[in-house]
Amino acid sequence: MVVIMMGKGKQIDDPVVAGADGMASRSASGSAGPRRSESAAPNAEAAATKPAVQRWYRRERAEGRLSNDPHPSTRRGRAGRSRRAGEPDAALWFRLVDRDRRLLALLSEHKVLTTNQIAAIEFLSVRRAQDRLRHLRELGVVFAFRESYLRGGTSQTRYALGYLGARLIAAQRAEKPPAPKAYTETLERLALWPKLQHQLGVNDFFCGLAAHRNPARLREAGREGEVSGLTQWWSERRCTEFFWKHQDGGETRLRLDGYGCWEEHGRTVRFFLEHDTGTEPLAKVTGKIDGYAAFPTDAFGVLLFSVHSSRREIALRAALRRALAGGDPGFVIATAARDHDDGPAEPIWGLWIPRNGDSVTRRYRLAELPQRGPAVEHSTSPTGQPLNEAAFNPNDREMLRRIEGPPPKRATPNSTVYPDDVDDVTLYDDVEDDVHQAPPKPAWPDAQRSRRTRWVA
Repeated sequence: MVVIMMGKGKQIDDPVVAGADGMASRSASGSAGPRRSESAAPNAEAAATKPAVQRWYRRERAEGRLSNDPHPSTRRGRAGRSRRAGEPDAALWFRLVDRDRRLLALLSEHKVLTTNQIAAIEFLSVRRAQDRLRHLRELGVVFAFRESYLRGGTSQTRYALGYLGARLIAAQRAEKPPAPKAYTETLERLALWPKLQHQLGVNDFFCGLAAHRNPARLREAGREGEVSGLTQWWSERRCTEFFWKHQDGGETRLRLDGYGCWEEHGRTVRFFLEHDTGTEPLAKVTGKIDGYAAFPTDAFGVLLFSVHSSRREIALRAALRRALAGGDPGFVIATAARDHDDGPAEPIWGLWIPRNGDSVTRRYRLAELPQRGPAVEHSTSPTGQPLNEAAFNPNDREMLRRIEGPPPKRATPNSTVYPDDVDDVTLYDDVEDDVHQAPPKPAWPDAQRSRRTRWVA
């Protein structure tokens, strides 16, 4: 029997109690009585006999449900005053820890991440990631959605920046926040975006690299504060805004999938990423080479082609040989297939060398590829963007000079143009010799290696 004390020792037996689902039930006999919806209007007699405290409790429950506010208690200040219309919840930003803020910044830049991707770069386990993401979703700072499959089941939960999260990021960067209706339409388009799987694949590539810098795992291994691994991650939008130049009265604009910088044991490899899912014909894939050849690609990094299978990689290398007619493009190209268990930092990259054609005689780790691109001192991103310590300022004069410089000369089959770096020339001369002394493999924690993010097509 549930007993509510009223006044000086007065008690009322067999009250009507509101359950967790907001429905009323009687508990005196130990069995649930007939339930009535909260929206149903009680008769005057029943309402008059209910204790005042109980009527207030039910009214507050109904208001919380109908207002679509997951935390109705936050609508009142410490003194009990309701917030006026338009007043922000100033405490929301301070309910977030640094890990949450890094996640919001990544979602703002890269649009969508899965549960496993978020767990790989910020948490010790998927379960911990799920628990925290559930709380962030209740706060309204992230938006979650899934894809239902035709034969049953669903995909992993995908997370995007929620409206309140977008407002927080805009406030942090002193930008105008998005309008609610426009942002809702943006999220709807994202959930039905035809390139969603492609974007998830690109993000999975970079998350596989960023997992080596997981702060929680570094802290567990006693290596907190190390800055190595993935030190730059630019999205497609940011790359398109920077990697373009005027030439011959026209415009050359690279439309790559991402740009990054990998640092390991004193070596710095900057790279352009082309993520291939096998849906485009090879002629269209190799057609991108003309854009990279017209741009000073070698001054900014090497070009990586990540394809979904080994068979596709062989076909791509053959298509590159036909497209370049045995000549050298003037920059470094490496290919890799994703139908294996190794991550993108492991020895999976085969250099495309005109003399070798389609075959791969040796696989290199990402850190063993030729070093290209500007040397930039680490600094904090002015927008608070994580994983961008080695990012350069797009308005830097040196960067603009590299872009506006003369385009590289296109080599002919009988006259190959090699880079100026003497230590990298042998990459194109004799692939049987070891080009670099392979650096020792980093001592990543074993737990991290076992939880490596799998690549998705």
